[in-house]
Amino acid sequence: MIQVFSIRPFFRGVRLALITSSLILSSTLVMAQAVNPFDSDSRAARAGGALFRSQCATCHGADAMGIQDIDAPDLTSLWALGDRADDSVFQTIRDGIPGSIMPPHLFLDTEIWMLVTYLKSLGNPSSIVSTTGDAARGAELFASNCSGCHRVKGKGGSLGPDLSVITALRSREALVSSIRDPSSVLVRRYRPVTLVTRDNQRIQGTLKSEDAFSIQLMDTSQRLRGFLKADLQEFIHEERSLMPPFESSNLSDSNLEDVLSFLQGQ
Repeated sequence: MIQVFSIRPFFRGVRLALITSSLILSSTLVMAQAVNPFDSDSRAARAGGALFRSQCATCHGADAMGIQDIDAPDLTSLWALGDRADDSVFQTIRDGIPGSIMPPHLFLDTEIWMLVTYLKSLGNPSSIVSTTGDAARGAELFASNCSGCHRVKGKGGSLGPDLSVITALRSREALVSSIRDPSSVLVRRYRPVTLVTRDNQRIQGTLKSEDAFSIQLMDTSQRLRGFLKADLQEFIHEERSLMPPFESSNLSDSNLEDVLSFLQGQ
């Protein structure tokens, strides 16, 4: 049976192969079931992570957050809004998405469930810790400094990422880094660009899509706009985020704690 269901070509290391074989042996009734047999199983998540990095990272990135030049989505927030079921993700992996670059896959059902378990684990980083700030004060700070570009629960701007469930997706360290130094990690679909048109207009914004002939961006006035590359003098991928850095001189550590407390309460 191990020979029939062997997925050793996808994994590195004898230990991981043994874990995977054990999982397969313990799930002979996995086929075609709608409930994930490996839900919250850390061994299955590790095995699924290895399979993901071997077979899926080319499009979705090793961190599952997507790659800028490929129209493949960030997979780290699939369950964050509570509108995803394990079986629907299973079906997407198995059947692909018609009309997109996502193909159907010939993985065994057991392997797909391992992938689902891994992806689901990404939305629940264990490094998140409780905050001790004043959430009400944080709401005020967010409204005055952040809501022009970011939204929470449908309220706010759209130039930057929606932060409604951000504390369920990113560790405390990652959140602090993105506030103090937003250029350290430029999130896919919010990468800053500058366009210079033939009549010398300079347009800044965040890149939404690009193909061989055209570009779509959201400009700093939060208008979604499209341009033909043939009509541009320059197309610049900027290295600095449109979001200004909030250093301790303009956002104290205690105020930062307040903002994190507000976000964690959403």
